[in-house]
Amino acid sequence: MIQFDAENDRSLFEETFQFAQRQVRGLIERSPDFYPMYTVGGKWKHESPMWTHWCDGFLPGMMWLFYKRSGNGNEAAQYWLDNAIRYTKPLEPRKLDVEAHDLGFLFMSAYHRWYLLKRDPAVADVLVQAGRTMARRFQEKGGYLRSFVGDDSLFIDSMMNVGLIFFAARETGDKKLRDVALRHCLTARRCLVRGDGSVAQEGIFDVETGEFLRQTTHQGYRGDSCWSRGLAWALYGFGACYEFARDPRFLETAELCADYYITHTPSNGVPPWDYNAPLESRKVADTS
Repeated sequence: MIQFDAENDRSLFEETFQFAQRQVRGLIERSPDFYPMYTVGGKWKHESPMWTHWCDGFLPGMMWLFYKRSGNGNEAAQYWLDNAIRYTKPLEPRKLDVEAHDLGFLFMSAYHRWYLLKRDPAVADVLVQAGRTMARRFQEKGGYLRSFVGDDSLFIDSMMNVGLIFFAARETGDKKLRDVALRHCLTARRCLVRGDGSVAQEGIFDVETGEFLRQTTHQGYRGDSCWSRGLAWALYGFGACYEFARDPRFLETAELCADYYITHTPSNGVPPWDYNAPLESRKVADTS
């Protein structure tokens, strides 16, 4: 179980936050306009953008966080503001990307943080368009947003994307969009989150009837195991959706997942890649 120490944790957070800023500054200087995806041999792999690049919003998202904590009217704040905008704007064309199921990762990480800080109507418009694009993935029979795998597939990852639809619904007053987001959350809650707070990565449905068939996985150990990154998606996603919808069921689900994380994660706070993997394999940590 994780052990908490408020005094030391605050100090560690500040130290880590400063380290993160130095690392991102270094990345900007060494590889300008590069969006990191993964490393090979300890070095960033440079390749041309592809549809699977669902992480591109994370880098500008960090810059917006750095800007927010830098205060106003100082050199650091201006540096992070300029670069946050510079790295966020190239994402805009993907607001119409019907192939990607991870538009929330892209736009809520970057454009939504921009909007919260500046309240620019043009930024809101980008988010609304991306939210409408995301909503096109909705499967009426079954009540869920389909994953890139196929019409019969629901991913827990989608809980990090559905907030984009909630935002679009709130900004436009579109009740149909809100209904799509609500129904998706309830389906994910019912089919992917277990009674103990663990989660499945994927649910499979009968596309003809909408009936839920089974839990499975692509990146976890087994269909009935708990892939740790998927647990994080559920914990964060249901909490974020509660902020939009104020449905107590979403908060309860986020808390249930948080309790599972706290209870099953080692005292250092770093989870194994899958909580139910064999002991030897479980030693592989997943800090993502």
